[in-house]
Amino acid sequence: MKLYQYLVIAAVLFTTTACSNWIYRIDVPQGNFLDERDVKELRIGMSKDQVVYVLGHPVVEDSFNKNTWYYVYDMKRGMEKRGKDFQKQLILEFKDEKLVSAEGDFELSEDFDTPLDQ
Repeated sequence: MKLYQYLVIAAVLFTTTACSNWIYRIDVPQGNFLDERDVKELRIGMSKDQVVYVLGHPVVEDSFNKNTWYYVYDMKRGMEKRGKDFQKQLILEFKDEKLVSAEGDFELSEDFDTPLDQ
């Protein structure tokens, strides 16, 4: 009788774990979603206000260096069949309230080094 109970418990366990993909889990996006088109609008020499107009406010501003802004986007997938988890970042450096460099997971425009006022 005890063997029968163990077999029933094992069968129930295996069938419930096999159905775990049937449970819907939502994707959890966090941070700033940046579109490639918006990032390509960045130009060297832009003011902080202009950058905020184009990209929005950064997720993180460095507490010790107010001239470094971090735009971070993190996607945690609820289900593996919708893709893998990923993270994208863009780090902007300012000097004298003007944009001097941008680096990260986005491709910058060929005109990035050309200031807007030229």
